[in-house]
Amino acid sequence: MTDGPVARAAHVLIAADKFKGSLTAVQVAERVTAGLRQVAPGVPVEALPVADGGDGTVAAAVAAGFERREVRVTGPLGAEVTAAYALRDTTAVIEMAEASGLQHLPEGFFAPLTATTHGSGELLRAALDAGARSIVFGVGGSATTDGGAGMLTALGARLLDAAGRPVGPGGGGLRALATADLSGLDPRLAATDIVLASDVDNPLTGPKGAPTVYGPQKGASPEEVTLLDAALAHYVTVLEAAVGSRAAHLAYAPGAGAAGGIGYGALVGLGARFRPGIEVMLDVLGFGPALARATLVITGEGSLDEQTLHGKAPAGVAAAARARHIEVIAVCGRLALLPEALGRAGIRRAYALTDLESDPAVCMAEAGPLLERLATDIARDFLT
Repeated sequence: MTDGPVARAAHVLIAADKFKGSLTAVQVAERVTAGLRQVAPGVPVEALPVADGGDGTVAAAVAAGFERREVRVTGPLGAEVTAAYALRDTTAVIEMAEASGLQHLPEGFFAPLTATTHGSGELLRAALDAGARSIVFGVGGSATTDGGAGMLTALGARLLDAAGRPVGPGGGGLRALATADLSGLDPRLAATDIVLASDVDNPLTGPKGAPTVYGPQKGASPEEVTLLDAALAHYVTVLEAAVGSRAAHLAYAPGAGAAGGIGYGALVGLGARFRPGIEVMLDVLGFGPALARATLVITGEGSLDEQTLHGKAPAGVAAAARARHIEVIAVCGRLALLPEALGRAGIRRAYALTDLESDPAVCMAEAGPLLERLATDIARDFLT
């Protein structure tokens, strides 16, 4: 099939994720819209910024009409930080990185053994206080590897050492864990539908577990990775004594290893159910009705690579569009997929900033204007 105008009266849907480090998903949509309108000013363009449960999830929900709420919570290092969540009626969208993410660490500083998810629990409690009875809990971008222990204690669990004292923060503190009591968890959790939204399906421990795969990104040395893996395995054993065999089984469930194991804490303690993040967010954002109006979808993210094909936003958007036989174009900063791989994902063609500017640093700095130029090319190829 050769490039050319779409068959019926065009209606473009822009459903792209952020270009990490340079443009938010909202800014991507704005720049693509501006470029399209330079060439095809009469074509209707609809923007629906998307996210896959990681950073940018709250912003995408706000862009879709949710109300942004801010609260003060405990950051990963123990100091207070400001964190946001999104609320519409009784549905909340929570991004754990808002409370417990790497963005709250000083530049170049990590705390792999002591960083805590306590603030994520406080964020969940704030949403419950605001009346939320359905929560999308997006996890990713964490500074933590504590198995969600901090989150659970913030919501009423007791994790104690042999002397009956609360264990220290972070995954390192779990080495001293002797007993766990989850009976004090906020009773509202039992009446709340909590969806664990993640693009990660790793187990909690082992060769593909949270410490081994993601610990080094959070500053963990090889010795600390080994320590954290053993501490989380011990945590599972203690929780099994407290709540039964499901604690052991859930350590291997999809999503358990997400965000330093906070996925495990959510599955065991909060009764959360796992769903791929992009699927959840497309539902929450109203993607289905928007897709029904579209004849051409433009998706994308900063780097289109092998990771994209494993649950990232562009792959989810393309899969949904392909099911309705709607053509999909992608924009990105960097393209590392062959046309065959793009085609299998349902993406007809990809346009990269590096097609216009070979220097990656310039692409990052000038991402907005370059993306607008790419959009004029898309309009000429598909809308005129």
